[in-house]
Order: sequence, then C-alpha cells, then structure tokens
Amino acid sequence: MTKYKLYIDGDFVDPNGGEWLDTVDPYRGEVWAQIPRASGEDVSRAVAAARRSVTGGPWASMSASMRGKIMRSIGDLVIRDAERLAEIEVRDNGKLLVEMRGQLSAIAECWHYYAGLADKIEGVSIPVEKADTVAFTTREPIGVVAALTAWNSPLWFAAAKCAPALAAGCSVVVKPSEFASASTLEFAALTKEAGLPDGVFNVVTGLGQEAGSALVEHPDVAKISFTGSDVTGARVYEAAARGMKRVSLELGGKSPNIVFEDADLDLAASGVVSGIFGAAGQMCTAGSRLLVQRSVRDVFVDRLLDLARRVRLGNPMDAGTNVGPIATPPQYQKVLHYISVAKEDGARCILGGGPATGPGLIGGQFIEPTIFADVTNDMRIAQEEVFGPILSIIEFDTEEQAIQIGNDVAYGLVAGVWTKSIGRAMRMSKALKVGTVWVNTYRAYSYMVPFGGMKRSGLGRESGIEAVDEYLETKSILISAADEAPSNAFVMR
Repeated sequence: MTKYKLYIDGDFVDPNGGEWLDTVDPYRGEVWAQIPRASGEDVSRAVAAARRSVTGGPWASMSASMRGKIMRSIGDLVIRDAERLAEIEVRDNGKLLVEMRGQLSAIAECWHYYAGLADKIEGVSIPVEKADTVAFTTREPIGVVAALTAWNSPLWFAAAKCAPALAAGCSVVVKPSEFASASTLEFAALTKEAGLPDGVFNVVTGLGQEAGSALVEHPDVAKISFTGSDVTGARVYEAAARGMKRVSLELGGKSPNIVFEDADLDLAASGVVSGIFGAAGQMCTAGSRLLVQRSVRDVFVDRLLDLARRVRLGNPMDAGTNVGPIATPPQYQKVLHYISVAKEDGARCILGGGPATGPGLIGGQFIEPTIFADVTNDMRIAQEEVFGPILSIIEFDTEEQAIQIGNDVAYGLVAGVWTKSIGRAMRMSKALKVGTVWVNTYRAYSYMVPFGGMKRSGLGRESGIEAVDEYLETKSILISAADEAPSNAFVMR
C-alpha cells in the first residue's frame, strides 16, 4: 500500500497531525493507498511557501520565457508518465483507462499551450488626452492561488487551473478532493523534476472542512479557483467575499441535449448515450436532460434504447468497458436516491433503474444505465444535478418550447443541439443561456476554448487565452514628461 505525503515547498513531508486517510479503489472496493490529512498548520506552511516564491524567490525574478520553458518540461514529463498517471487516476476514481489515456494527452498539451502563452502577456500604450503624459498598462500576477479540484478529473482540473496561473507568474496551493488525491501528489513530483522552483506548486490533501476551509480563508491567498457542486461553491464564494479574494467557480449543470426532427438521428442517439453514460454520468457537463421533438420521439427513443442496452459495465481498466463504477460510496447512495425520487414523482423507468450486479461487477458501486420517460421539466430529476448515469426524456413541439425548457433550470453550463439547419443551430446557440453550446456533437472539449458557466454553473472561465486573465491584475502607469507642474495639479479625482 502506498502512503503518500504532502508536497510543500519542494519537499514531500508528513502532515503536522500525523494522520492519514484511506483511498479506496471504487471498482474493487479495497483500500489501495493513504493520503495525508492536512491541518490548518499544514495549509499555512504551504501558503507561506507559495507567498515566498512570488515575492522574493527565483520564480518572481524569472523571465516569462524561462517560466514557459519549465512549463513545457512539465508537459513533456506528463507525456512520459502518461500511462502510469492514467492508471493511478483509474484506481482513484474509477474512470475508464481508455478515457484517461486521452485525457492525459490533453493535459500535456494544456501545459504546452500555456507555456507558449507565458511570454505573450502584454500591457498596452494608451494615447491619453493629457499633454506630455505617457500612459500604459502592465499585467501582473495576482499572487497565491488556491486551486480546489474535484474527484472526477483531478489531473485535468489541476492543469486547467495551475497552467494558466503559472503562465501568469502566480504560485499555487492545490487541494484535491479527499476521494481522489493520489494522482495530484504523483504529478507534484514531476513539477520538481521539471525544475519548477520550490514553493511555486504545493499540494495539501485532506478533508474539505479542514484543509479546504483553511486554504480558502487564509489571508495570504489572493485568488480561489474551485471546481465542485454549486452548494459548496456558494460557501467558497461567501468565504472569499469576506477576504475580498478573486474567485473562479466551475460548478454543476443540468444540461439539455436537444434533438430536432431534422437531425441525423443515429448520430444524435450516439451523442446522447455518450453524453450521459460516459464516465458513468459523473461529469458536470452530463447531458442529463434529453429534449426530443415529439414528431420523432418514438423512433428516436427506440434507437436510443438499442444503443443504451449495449453499454458494457465492468472493470475500468479493460478496453471493452463503456461504463465504470460510481466513484464514491456517498455518490452511489445519492444516485440511487434520485432514482427513487424520479419514480415517486411519476417518471416512468424504461431502462435500468437500480444497482447493477453480475460477473465482473465487484466493489458494490455499479448502477445500471437508467432512462426515464414521461418526465416534466418541473420534476426534481429534471431540475437537480444527479452526477450519475440517469437520463430524463422531455418532449417538445416547437423551437420556442425547446428554448424555454432548455433554459428553465438554475444551471447554465453546456447544451447540445442536433439539427441539419444552420439557421436553427445559430438561433439555438444564441438563445440558450449556457457557457458552451455543442452542435451535432457532445463533450467536444479543447484546452484552447474558454469553458465555464452561467447562472449557478459558476463564474469565470477556464481554458483558452481568457483563462490567463483570471490570474492577472492590470496596473495603470502614467508618467509626466512636462518641465513644470500643470495648473490643475491639485485637482483631485
């Protein structure tokens, strides 16, 4: 069994309280590693190290180009160790190995992308109305960043937060979920090998109400980047406001996948299945609401059921597995609870609807791919995020109805639109109040494209050039070249 340590100021160290937490393989249901239970004292050590690195250490005085070279080396090391890191994450959260291999490739490219942006952060010259005055802006790192990541994709979230933060010249303290911390601690060793100065990247693990709260509330943390539920995100936002900290929140979703009668129904059915059953539905972008036009409802649902019945559950390490286990026992119970709620509210279960058992389904955390029909958008199953393999079918007649139903939730993260009409695709993309619209595809991510939500789905953007702005402050500088003071020198703003 692996017993991990905290990563603080360039060294792996024991937690101050001498306590560790068990890490369970969700497929086998067995403890395979232990992670440190960090205390407030451990968090303070990590934040102090991070602050030193951006105020007086080599990172603060290093050229942007050199920072970029180190970040590129981090990406290169991720490529080298991709298979090992992928297998660790599968053991940690039960995601499919085949999916993690693809994700590790994207993670390496993400680090390379922001490495290239590090020396392209520029200010502007402003031709102000004041004679003999030169005005310009500079972009400066915001300081110490707290990066709180979720258990469903810890390495991706670490890259999406930390790569733009480091490109901006910040330092980071990462607090991964207590349910999936091992891969982030393994990754920390790569940052050391790549030559990242001590204190720039730190990892504290443990419970949210202990290490997480201490990190969010620490006075030397200037920015918080959080991924998780909207309920926890609201608490992080409230705590950050007390300290006037900058915040980025990537929260939940209740995303509509909208199929029109003119769509390629086979392509759409495949997109709907992968959009809800991929990662066992444990993704903020899960297309958990299928909005299907009534005129093609029956034929589309038949195709959907045919595909869904062929989904294979099993060992996430096996190439033939389509759906792995639910990542944690609390999440497993939550998903089963929502299945019961849907049935009580009158939704009709037409596929699955309970725990999945059978050969190869060990560990006790598998749930059948589940589809509910006769769902109305006011039901809890259509309004609340489940984070599991549950699809709700809602019918509509007109484009206007699809827009109304699609927007009629508290969330606004993503949406899918399936149509052959370019006009309809443009109208729907404009009308849907979400951060990302996928047309004739689903789960099409890119580290080059900004990602984030509206409404209760969050604040700010990750990925793309915009993400770097989340970690920068703009400073305005005005320099007078006049030989004498202007007559209005004492006129205050």
